[in-house]
Amino acid sequence: MEKHTMVITRKIQLLIDSDDKEVIRHSREQIYNWQWICFRAANMIMSHHYIQEQIKDFFYLTEEIKLKVADIKKDENGMLNSSRQNTTYKLLSNHFKGQIPTNILSNLNNTLITNFNNEKDCYWKGEKSLRNYKRNLPMPFGPEVMSKFTLTPDNKNICFKLFQIPFRTYLGRDKSDKKLLLQKIMFGQLKLRTSQLQLAEGKVFLLAAVEIEKEQHNLDISIIAEASLSIEHPVVIKIGNREQTIGSKEEFLHRRLAIQAAIHRIKKASKFNRGGHGRKRKMKSLDDYQHMEKRYVDQKLHVYSRMVIDFCVKHKAATLLLVNQEHKEEIAREDSFLLQNWSYYSLKDKINYKAEKAGIQVIEE
Repeated sequence: MEKHTMVITRKIQLLIDSDDKEVIRHSREQIYNWQWICFRAANMIMSHHYIQEQIKDFFYLTEEIKLKVADIKKDENGMLNSSRQNTTYKLLSNHFKGQIPTNILSNLNNTLITNFNNEKDCYWKGEKSLRNYKRNLPMPFGPEVMSKFTLTPDNKNICFKLFQIPFRTYLGRDKSDKKLLLQKIMFGQLKLRTSQLQLAEGKVFLLAAVEIEKEQHNLDISIIAEASLSIEHPVVIKIGNREQTIGSKEEFLHRRLAIQAAIHRIKKASKFNRGGHGRKRKMKSLDDYQHMEKRYVDQKLHVYSRMVIDFCVKHKAATLLLVNQEHKEEIAREDSFLLQNWSYYSLKDKINYKAEKAGIQVIEE
C-alpha cells in the first residue's frame, strides 16, 4: 500500500537559551561528552554485530561452543541470553549508563542495527567495508525528549527544551520552511520523528526529521516521462513528442570552472597572506571560495531537479524513467573531469527526493 507521508530533514542551528555563562559552558561540555560517548558506542555496536554475524565461521572454537546466534529462550541451540538487538543495548548500558541519556543510546542502537542489516549482504560480497564512525557522529534522539516549545519575544525564533537543556533556534535571514515546520510541530499539526543533534565547527545543529504529507497531484499512471542526464545539457526530459532541455553545458560549467580557477590562484598566493591565527587566517579566502563553489552547485542542482518534477506534474506523468543512467555513471567514473564537475549523483538524489514528495515513481534504467 502506497504511503501518503514522507520524512524530510531540516538542519537548524541552535543556541543555548541562557544569559548565564556558566550554564552555557556546562551545557556545551555535556553535549560534547555525549558526542564522544556516541562515537565510542557506535563502533562498539558495529563490531559486536559483525562478530555475531561471523561467529559461525569461527570453526577453531571447541565443540562445546553453540554456533547458533539466537536467543536461547526462543531456540534451544541459541548462544545469546537475549535478542541480538538487545545484546548491544545491554552492552552500552553496562558501559555508559548514567553518563548519557538512555534515549540516545536506544535510538543509536536501533539506527545502527538497521544500517547494518541493510548493508550486511554487501559486506559478505566484498562490495562494502564495515562502517567506521567518526567523532562528529550526530546523536539520535526520540521526539518525546523535546518539550516546552515557545516563540521568542520577537517571534523570529523558537525556544524549547531538549533533555532539559534550554535551546533556541537561530534562523537568521532564512527564507526556507524551517520556521513554519517548527511552528506546526509546536501546535501539533506535524509529527517530529527520530531526529539528531550534531556538533560541527563549534556550533550546535538540530537535524529535525519531520513527517509531512506528500503533495497531491492529478497524475496518470499511463504517462511516463523519460529523462536523460547528459553532458551537453544537465537534463533532457520528454513525454511523447514534448521535449524540454534544462540548463546547458556552458551555463552550468562556466561559473563553476571560474570559481575553480580562482581557488587555484588563491592556493598559490596563500603563503603570502598575513598570519596571526595559524592556518585559519591564511586560508580564510580559500575556504570562502570552496564554500562558494559548493553553494553554487547545490543551488543549480536544486533548480534543475525542481524543473524536472514541475515538467512531470504539468503533463501528469506518474513515472519518471532515467534513461541509460547506469551506463553514464560508468563513463563518469572513468573520466576525471566529468566525475569532478558534472555532479550526476547529487542531481539524481535531488530528483529522487522531489519526485517522492510529489508522488512520482523514479526508475533507473
